[in-house]
Amino acid sequence: MTPSDLADQASQAQRVFNLSDFDFELPPHLIAQHPAPERSSAKLLDGQSQTIVDRVFKALPELMAEGDLLIFNDTQVVKARVFGEKSSGGKVELLIERVLSNHQVVAHMKVSKKPPIGAVLHMGLNHPRGAPGFDAKLRGRWPDENGALFCFELSDEPHSLMAQYGHVPLPPYIERHHDGSATAQEIAEDEARYQTVFAKHPGAVAAPTAALHFDEALLAQLTAKGVQTANVTLHVGAGTFQPVKTENIARHTMHREWYNVPETTQRALQACRDRGGKVWAVGTTSVRSLESWAQTGKAQGDTQIFITPGFEFQWVDCLITNFHLPKSTLMMLVSAFAGYEHVMNLYAHAIAQEYRFFSYGDAMLLKRRSSV
Repeated sequence: MTPSDLADQASQAQRVFNLSDFDFELPPHLIAQHPAPERSSAKLLDGQSQTIVDRVFKALPELMAEGDLLIFNDTQVVKARVFGEKSSGGKVELLIERVLSNHQVVAHMKVSKKPPIGAVLHMGLNHPRGAPGFDAKLRGRWPDENGALFCFELSDEPHSLMAQYGHVPLPPYIERHHDGSATAQEIAEDEARYQTVFAKHPGAVAAPTAALHFDEALLAQLTAKGVQTANVTLHVGAGTFQPVKTENIARHTMHREWYNVPETTQRALQACRDRGGKVWAVGTTSVRSLESWAQTGKAQGDTQIFITPGFEFQWVDCLITNFHLPKSTLMMLVSAFAGYEHVMNLYAHAIAQEYRFFSYGDAMLLKRRSSV
């Protein structure tokens, strides 16, 4: 690291960042409404150095070395959005965030007037296959009486009910998410493409979007080059879209998500370090999993880690990530990783070059600040 890099790092660590520092103007037409025709055909902005290079995602194997390690989040998106009604006939929408035991789930509830504890909702109505639906009994708020989420007891096994009656929980900025205009073709596209090719553990309500660019052919090329892979699991929650509402970002309360760093992955990480390879995190959820484990010593559990400029990363050398919402915690994470000024320059370049943004958009590649 050069003396100027050290000076920049010290400056960032001392600077007090506010929410407005992470804002930028994004033309609406750059918000991707559909995925690229092929997963690996998306654009890749190579921001590893100060010299920005425009690439295609399928060029990734050329940028990696034998012995490097890719860390994927193998969570599986579930059909967590379910529609129904109260006993009064009022419409209600549940977004199931987490499955507990004894048929109980934790969910966001969208309704004109909150029903009382003990109320039974009838869910899965108006399903195209004409199925009878299911009941959801409100048990209370979660995780305590002041919680923003709600606990429900379902009348059958939650995952099977979501598979039968649920809808893919697309992000709010994808227009057909909220206006009911999705065609049968778009529904089929979302079910196939808003999911990674290696999804394994059901539980996410949002996809680990950087990993959507990997297809079987690209994974085979990486393996042939000698690149190693390992998995973590972080069940992405709807809180990933939660806006930061305080100008003083230190006052923001981070959402809670469950993660797991398996022993096999822990061994793969240490082996990569021992042989001098680089650890490449695919997506911010992989970063949050690894750094939660490093910070707490706990390989499994809930995390509310909030990564902002000045954070010291312990495991990740390189990051593959999509372009994130203005003023989001993910903008803060990538700024902490690669340097605030550098990231803002990359975003300005991406906008000028008409990159596609957010979940179905293009990707960029970053090196950890001390490595730039």
